[in-house]
Amino acid sequence: MLSTTRTRAAVSAMAVAAAVLLASCSTPPPPPPPVVAAPPAPPPITLSSSVVERASAFRSYMQRAGAIGATFENGDQIQASLKVGVAYEPKQFLSGATAYAAVLALQDPAFVASVRTFAVDPAQRQRIIAQLVADPAYAVGFKGSDTAAGLIIDTLGAEGLKLYTSGKAVKQAAYDVQHSPWSKAPVLDRDGRLAYAKTMSATPALADSADVAVLQQASTGAIPLVPAPPASPSAVPVTGPILGPRSAPPPYKPLVIRGLAVAALAALGAAGDENLATIDAIMVEPTSAMCLNMGKLNLYQCLAVAKPHYEDVFCLGQHVMIDTGACVIKASGAPMPIEVLPVPPPKPEPVVTKKKPTSKKAASAKKKKS
Repeated sequence: MLSTTRTRAAVSAMAVAAAVLLASCSTPPPPPPPVVAAPPAPPPITLSSSVVERASAFRSYMQRAGAIGATFENGDQIQASLKVGVAYEPKQFLSGATAYAAVLALQDPAFVASVRTFAVDPAQRQRIIAQLVADPAYAVGFKGSDTAAGLIIDTLGAEGLKLYTSGKAVKQAAYDVQHSPWSKAPVLDRDGRLAYAKTMSATPALADSADVAVLQQASTGAIPLVPAPPASPSAVPVTGPILGPRSAPPPYKPLVIRGLAVAALAALGAAGDENLATIDAIMVEPTSAMCLNMGKLNLYQCLAVAKPHYEDVFCLGQHVMIDTGACVIKASGAPMPIEVLPVPPPKPEPVVTKKKPTSKKAASAKKKKS
């Protein structure tokens, strides 16, 4: 009995030893893979609400001023149109044009996607931001900048041309309206309307809240951007829906470059309200500012000497609408319209009368008579 127990214990010990030996010969399971932290998500596209409001104020003014008609029936109508036309402050107007250019550039998917590839790595993102702040022209190096620039040039150029063309019609009305006796009557409160023009030229324009919401969503890519609604039911929109930009090769005007730079910073998440001071510095553009300031100065001089109503129409057409529209066209880099001068009628050929030949007898008689 004891022998059997010992035998069983020995067999059990041998079995355990065999199991241990087999276990030592088997391949151990692989260690679990290391936990790799997911890369941080790039910051969202952000554009300061203040910048969007300026873009809306610019867009709204261009629609209102471009809708000024060239048919005038009394002096009150002229003064009402003047109040619409003078209501922009040049610095804010130019800043709004650049802000609108940035919103337009953010409509180009190739440009935005190219910039966003540099937003993934935080260190690389900061280097790109520093490059754009130091030199806004750095934005031209991103893929898609040519089509984004084409969209800016075509849209701003079309809106400037609309205002310019409407101004030509109003300027012509200054001559046509002189057939009406009322147009030759003196303007009432000439000093008051000049003071009003100067006050409104120093007052920032207000944006339309509905349009601001549209531009804010368009700047983040939430909705496609379409032109602003007409200022009146009878007004014709400046352009059709933005379907696809054309490629516009450089060089670009400073306003276009600065608009691209602001859009690139927005795509990197670096153009929010907390970055407004930097964005304001980038949007400063002296050349276009000089053009707008000169137009305002010419307007003041024109209103200071204008007396009858038809002269106010001339001031409105030339120094409010034509001059401002031309500044926008030039700032965008779009071609200026070709002025076709009237061809004068040909001068009539001089009539040459030939003298009748005199006979020798008549010549002799004339000589004797003298």
